[in-house]
Amino acid sequence: MVNRIPPRIRGVWMVIVGASLWGISGTVAQVLFQRADVEAGWLVSIRLLISGLALVAMAAAGGRDVWAPWKTGGERGRFLLFGLAGMLGVQYTFFAAVAEGNAATATLLQFLSAPFITVFLALRWRRMPGIKDMSALALAMVGTFFLVTNGSFGGLTVPLPAVIWGLLSAITAAFYTMYPVELIRRHGSTLTVGWGMLIGGFFLSLIRPPWGSAAPDLSWEEWGLVAFVIVFGTLIPFHLFLDSLRYITPDKTGMLGSAEPLSAMLVSIVWLGHRPGLFELVGGLCIIVTVILLSRAEKPAEKPETAIRQAG
Repeated sequence: MVNRIPPRIRGVWMVIVGASLWGISGTVAQVLFQRADVEAGWLVSIRLLISGLALVAMAAAGGRDVWAPWKTGGERGRFLLFGLAGMLGVQYTFFAAVAEGNAATATLLQFLSAPFITVFLALRWRRMPGIKDMSALALAMVGTFFLVTNGSFGGLTVPLPAVIWGLLSAITAAFYTMYPVELIRRHGSTLTVGWGMLIGGFFLSLIRPPWGSAAPDLSWEEWGLVAFVIVFGTLIPFHLFLDSLRYITPDKTGMLGSAEPLSAMLVSIVWLGHRPGLFELVGGLCIIVTVILLSRAEKPAEKPETAIRQAG
């Protein structure tokens, strides 16, 4: 039955399902933070370690030399930087934004990584962005203002720490997207992301170990939510995004990835009773349109690898 589905349609649905799972997993994490007294550092630590081990094992099963990244000094340094500044950076800042605010807002703020990438590329190539890029950047600024203030000049409707963590998440997501391009070309996405997760998880576990007395006292149901974040919020969507590139182009994955904040907001409304204001919805829509515009505007030679844009 699956083989009868046209390849392009199959790829589209892979991205939509994967992005939706990422969005849902953020809301699941919000439940753990608010109702089970789970700390963001602990969840990120256990998520990175288990997911990293699984991805490295998958790379080994696929015939990859999993120790290749550690055979040269320069390569070791690049993997350490990616694991700490990229993988750990984007994971911790995102979940900290969820813990301080809510999953829908955190996901939308992280989507601002696309404008940050556009600005970085403009500075790198010493070239002013085109009209379409400038329009998208202006739209992103308007959308962010509406999202965090609900259209009021009187103050923020989202806690300031959540906004700060969300913007840091966007910056680290931009780095995470652009930096490992050469590593991916040499070692593949699965092995690169797997080692990045293991490195980030290892160093974070030195500060916030996920085992022993440091682990929270959770019920079986709450442990099930943790497992959901790891399996359905990391491993399965990562595989779907990566495999979708066999059927559709990377720019399409960037546009269809907009299903992530939509699913996060929908699940937050249905499950947690979150009621976004009108201007919050408009702001979220502006950010999503920004991502779509920038995905269509980028040239292939400048486009960073998008298959691992978030991995959760």
